[in-house]
Amino acid sequence: MSKRKLSAEEKITAVNLYLNGKGSQRQIAVSYGISQASFQQWLCNYEAMGADAFTLERYKNYPKKLKQQAVLDYLSGQGSQNDICKKYGIRSKSKLQKWIKQYNGHEELKSSRTGGNPIMTKGRKTTFEERVEIVQYCIAHDHNYAGTSEKYQVSYQQARNYTVKYEAGGVEALRDKRGKRKEPGDMSELEKLRAEVKILRAEKERAEMEASFLKKLEEIERRRG
Repeated sequence: MSKRKLSAEEKITAVNLYLNGKGSQRQIAVSYGISQASFQQWLCNYEAMGADAFTLERYKNYPKKLKQQAVLDYLSGQGSQNDICKKYGIRSKSKLQKWIKQYNGHEELKSSRTGGNPIMTKGRKTTFEERVEIVQYCIAHDHNYAGTSEKYQVSYQQARNYTVKYEAGGVEALRDKRGKRKEPGDMSELEKLRAEVKILRAEKERAEMEASFLKKLEEIERRRG
């Protein structure tokens, strides 16, 4: 697979090669170092939005109403995931899948970016145990930093930083190492293991739920032909 980021011009050229009969999807995907599924998504996006699909801002803002209608259209059998993405200019099936998952889990579909409740910006001091709880919750809820921030009354940045630190350095990275003296309550290997297991369990449960959900969506796609 490609190890460099492809430019908008390269993506447009690749799509036009296929549309002009200069190669199969698989051939062109291989030549550009991407998966065939990724190339199919490029085609879908190009058909829906033209060249703008590759030149517009990367993080596109999707209104709440569009998300709801796209999900309802899919669930009512009005097209495949590719069809719905093309109809509403959604850049990837993974976005649509996430919205469907949220809808089925009775979560409110909010507008992208700043929609919904205000994001907490004021942080507070937290204990190691709280940081473990915050990371566990955040990972179990698809890295929903805003939701985690609201639940634990910490800033959005804290919720994100704790999770990023854990994913980069494990449980030990959640320790507050400020100050010159070693904390008297430094955890033993057993305490560290318990904290690690707690978060790993959340990761495992989230991965299992995600796999089960995607399997159900694949079955729906197969039934629709």
